[in-house]
Amino acid sequence: MLLIPAIDLKAGQCVRLRQGDRRESTVFSDDPLAMAARWVEAGARRLHIVDLDGAFSGEPVNADVIHQIASKYPDLPIQVGGGIRTEESVETYIQAGVRYVIIGTQAINEPHFISDLCAEFPAHVIVGLDAKDGKVATEGWSKLSRHEVIDMAQHFQADGVEAIIYTDISRDGMLQGVNIKATLQLAAAVKIPVIAAGGVHNIENVRKLAAVASAGIIGVITGRAIYQGTLDFAEGQQAADEIAGQAAFGL
Repeated sequence: MLLIPAIDLKAGQCVRLRQGDRRESTVFSDDPLAMAARWVEAGARRLHIVDLDGAFSGEPVNADVIHQIASKYPDLPIQVGGGIRTEESVETYIQAGVRYVIIGTQAINEPHFISDLCAEFPAHVIVGLDAKDGKVATEGWSKLSRHEVIDMAQHFQADGVEAIIYTDISRDGMLQGVNIKATLQLAAAVKIPVIAAGGVHNIENVRKLAAVASAGIIGVITGRAIYQGTLDFAEGQQAADEIAGQAAFGL
């Protein structure tokens, strides 16, 4: 199971929000490239980058710095979300070296957009399902839809997406632990990989999730915990690797 560091960009800075509220942001660095280097040096095998300005405006805003990171680490899988709502935006990111694009709001508002993207850019599309009480949220988490997470995940699986990123909004940035029960329910309902997000606090959270990762959970995104120091990234990835190894041997 991958531990995936999050780099959330707002006005060119690395920040973290609480429950997706842009009024509740904490700045952790004004140098996104240096932050990416920090996590790569700590052993990150994938990066999760979100253009928060783009998520709220509906179009990429911090694309230049994302392109710089992708250029610096051409062999590192990078997944990017936030304001990606046109095929042109997807193509620009992929040409810049981004491995995966994450579609959120547009996937819910225009479901056919995902099937079109999967046909045009196979193996590059991930859908981000951000939820509260089982319902999908959109528009930078500012609106709650009537759609059920599992129903939408199954729909997008049929379209051919590579994975689902599942975020429990109520836990994001709150350091209360991942919603393992809901994540497992989603993983059991689909055959494509699930990436968990929202709430990682410490290494114990990582261990608990890694222990059930064989159910189809390939990674967990972590942000505030590794920035505030309640979780050491390298130690967390090592623990996840060890638990996965034990599971492989039936220990």
